[in-house]
Amino acid sequence: MSGRLTGRVAVVTGASRGIGAAIARAYAAEGATVVITSRKQEALERAATAINTDFPGSAVPRACHVGHTDSIGAFIAAIWDEVGAVDVLVNNAGTNPYFGPLLGTSFSAWDKTFEVNLKGPFEMTRQVAQRWVREKRGGAVVNVASVLGVTSAPLQGVYGMTKAALLSMTRTFAHELGAAGIRVNAIAPGLVETRLAQAIIGSPEIRARFTERSPLGRHAQPEEIAGLAVYLGSDESSYVTGQVICVDGGYTAV
Repeated sequence: MSGRLTGRVAVVTGASRGIGAAIARAYAAEGATVVITSRKQEALERAATAINTDFPGSAVPRACHVGHTDSIGAFIAAIWDEVGAVDVLVNNAGTNPYFGPLLGTSFSAWDKTFEVNLKGPFEMTRQVAQRWVREKRGGAVVNVASVLGVTSAPLQGVYGMTKAALLSMTRTFAHELGAAGIRVNAIAPGLVETRLAQAIIGSPEIRARFTERSPLGRHAQPEEIAGLAVYLGSDESSYVTGQVICVDGGYTAV
């Protein structure tokens, strides 16, 4: 690796597994100190051990439930005090508690999905960006959204709504914070082999709706998302902000 993130501190949410874990490992490989966070400290400890085995001292596990927005301010303050000023924030944590027709959505599932997928990234970004503005230091935010925020798919309605809103939030923050040297971009993955996507990947019929439309004819692995996250968090993307980049095997191109 080329050390593109050497000396940087990054926070990656939803990092105990899946895309978040792959991004955290890629950041560590590029020299960053990575604060990995999710709900359960035990799972984070395992993820940190796996990263630190290859990149000693690079992963710092700290539990935080991004859906509990009233705890995020204290979490970010502790990171600033204990690890150092954050340079890159990766909002990756997400949930999809309801897989079914939009008309059948309960408000409990609706609220949980919006709390984790939208309110959490908003409050994380606000807490970090306010410090960046006060300290005049700039920074980069990478939001992990979904192609379902760009286009539609059956049985994914509320999840898709939250991701569409996350893309709007990405562009708005990019517009408002650019003058402070803060860049905000989004990655919109297609179908990726994660636990969150098992309801789709585990059903050959539903999986085929995605893979047959994709020119590459397959779903992705988490590591195939991580490289773009490194680019967007590094100085290589210093003139890139407000962008939504689909990593979907061509799904949205056809």
